[in-house]
Amino acid sequence: MNAEKYAVTGEKKVDITKLPTNSREDNVDKEEIIKKYEENKLRLAELQDRFYADGREGIIVVIQALDASGKDSSIKNVFSGINPQGVKVHSYKAPTSEELAHDYLWRIHQNVPRRGEIAVFNRSHYEDLITVQVENIKPHYHMAERNIGKDDKKFFAERYDQVKNFEQYLYENSYRVVKIFLHISKDEQTEQLLERLEVPEKNWKFRSDDLKIRDKFDPYIKCFNEVINKTSTKNCPWYVLPGDQRWYTRYLITEILLDTLGKCNPQYPELPPEEKEKLDECREVLRAALGKTDSPKKKNSGKKSKK
Repeated sequence: MNAEKYAVTGEKKVDITKLPTNSREDNVDKEEIIKKYEENKLRLAELQDRFYADGREGIIVVIQALDASGKDSSIKNVFSGINPQGVKVHSYKAPTSEELAHDYLWRIHQNVPRRGEIAVFNRSHYEDLITVQVENIKPHYHMAERNIGKDDKKFFAERYDQVKNFEQYLYENSYRVVKIFLHISKDEQTEQLLERLEVPEKNWKFRSDDLKIRDKFDPYIKCFNEVINKTSTKNCPWYVLPGDQRWYTRYLITEILLDTLGKCNPQYPELPPEEKEKLDECREVLRAALGKTDSPKKKNSGKKSKK
């Protein structure tokens, strides 16, 4: 799987500033990748149908990125064609007053899917590790005195452990947490923001504050680098995917999903013996209702009958 090389499992430290943001290093053919992508989507639909019926595991796909990295379009494209009954997308914005009155994982835990379902988090609990640090938000200032007294470094070191423990807890309860970071270059981000200004249909996506966030590109990347290294584990890895070419990014996401679903090994449930015994009887009732009183024809064995 091409995406495996982009996995960060915590076994060794990585520097994401040295990881590729495009497909050049992989030396792939665009037309071939697009063809494989479409094939992967068909396989995903088939596997997800089995996964939904199986109902023994749940999957949470976390997608994080800087602004204008293509999170929305990637989710829209990759998950199109999959049974919507088994996939739910949750977008996390700035926390509401109700959410701030609870612990920061409260709103996340509410959206943990049923087993058999896939939840896609467009942003996630990682905003409480990344955005609050880069934007110098003090989430512990409205907490008890014992929390207010902590310095920022210790406070966020504890959050890294909390998140790892939370994700391990989910894994031990038959969930798989797959975390994807769409790694784009600063030039590509600038191009995408400019397109939002120059294409009228995309004007609605642009906010003047986007430029302020763009000015913090390097601090955000530095923070992502620390968070990814501190929260990557073998059971709940991060994938730092090249994001400059969306046709390649989407293909890699499908590879990750296929690999994850494959590890789940979903199977259609078997009927209990007592229900199996009733199949012939029920079949005859339904055939009679349609006026089909004759027995179903046996499939041709392939041998020619003797005359």
